[in-house]
Amino acid sequence: MSDQRLPGVGDDGGGRNLKPLRLHVPEPQFRPGDAADFSDVDIPAAGAALRPDETAHPASMQQLAYGLVRVLDDEGAAVGAWDPHLPAETLLKMLRAMALTRAFDTRMFRAQRQGKTSFYMKSTGEEAVSIAAATALASDDMCFPSYRQQGILIARGWSIVDMMNQIYSNKGDRLKGRQLPIMYSARDASFFSISGNLTTQYPQAVGWAMASAARGDTRIAATWCGEGSTAEGDFHSACTFASVYRAPVILNIVNNQWAISSFSGFAGAEATTFAARALGYGIAGLRVDGNDALAVYAATRWAADRARANAGPTLIEHFTYRTEGHSTSDDPSAYRSADEGSHWPLGDPIARLMQHCIRLGIWDEGRQAAMDKELAEQVRDAAREAEKNGILGHGLHHPMESMFEDVFEDMPWHLREQQRQMLDEAKAAGL
Repeated sequence: MSDQRLPGVGDDGGGRNLKPLRLHVPEPQFRPGDAADFSDVDIPAAGAALRPDETAHPASMQQLAYGLVRVLDDEGAAVGAWDPHLPAETLLKMLRAMALTRAFDTRMFRAQRQGKTSFYMKSTGEEAVSIAAATALASDDMCFPSYRQQGILIARGWSIVDMMNQIYSNKGDRLKGRQLPIMYSARDASFFSISGNLTTQYPQAVGWAMASAARGDTRIAATWCGEGSTAEGDFHSACTFASVYRAPVILNIVNNQWAISSFSGFAGAEATTFAARALGYGIAGLRVDGNDALAVYAATRWAADRARANAGPTLIEHFTYRTEGHSTSDDPSAYRSADEGSHWPLGDPIARLMQHCIRLGIWDEGRQAAMDKELAEQVRDAAREAEKNGILGHGLHHPMESMFEDVFEDMPWHLREQQRQMLDEAKAAGL
């Protein structure tokens, strides 16, 4: 056998002339104190994206994972093949739901700052991602949301008093204080329980969709996660099952540029788009202007029609921006430029939809101002109603024994024993 070796391999001192390896650590473009400039972000013209047939093979639409589906142009006109041609009633319904969500967020953020609840997360700038999508889905399609999709419930007409009760964990909270604030659950609204664990809802949604198909049902599932969560194993497991079994599910990635204090580059945004992750799984991938309500609606309706035609799942990346902090526990000025939000090139979703409605002659700025005032008052009155049931610091809102209930149909003996011990100790302590 030959004892020849490749040059520089296995020899002492071999490779001295090679450049040393270096690890790439992603860095955000702007840090606190920097002036934000998004001029390098490639924004294709509205209406430029082709719209394939809903049953087209994923390999034939790869360009849609790298481009950007846009319907509304800079003047508020709806253009191109993705224009869903929505009636005035639907447009104004979406506009109202988006404005109500923002008013709700404003009030609940203030409530947290007043000490009435421990925690809140706003969806400012991302309202279209949830509301336009919910409007495009059937009302009984099952939604598996992350923790910034409160707009789904609002779009489906759910009681905001009920939502506030959950935030306050008061005696009106159907979840009995067992969930963190904003982690709603509403079975009657086809809204699966929110979890604080990242991306757990993805395999749940795929499994639900597989079960729906196995039963011969007509309902589909939709799920949401942030771009940072795509680094979780649950995301990839879900994509594998969705692809293999052609599950009737829509996999939404909300790319709002930031995962708490980590920018999207740590999840892979420097290398490619998040929609492109669909391609390796053989899944249809769409990259959409997440601040364009018509584009979000059109993409979701396309994906829903595809799922109902048994053509398989769709992964949609919503390219948007998180205007506010990650939560009330976060200070974004510590890690990003203070003026980033005002420079985001895709604008504000509510302002853009309002501009479109005004252009159509079905709306005007006066009616918008009047509606904003009406909704602010509606949210104020709802908050007052919810606060009658209690707020943070007002003591226990649910009986202590309820801690042991609703886990088993019949409580086992050891839990009954623990419950009795707890109540005896509480009584001895004068509680």
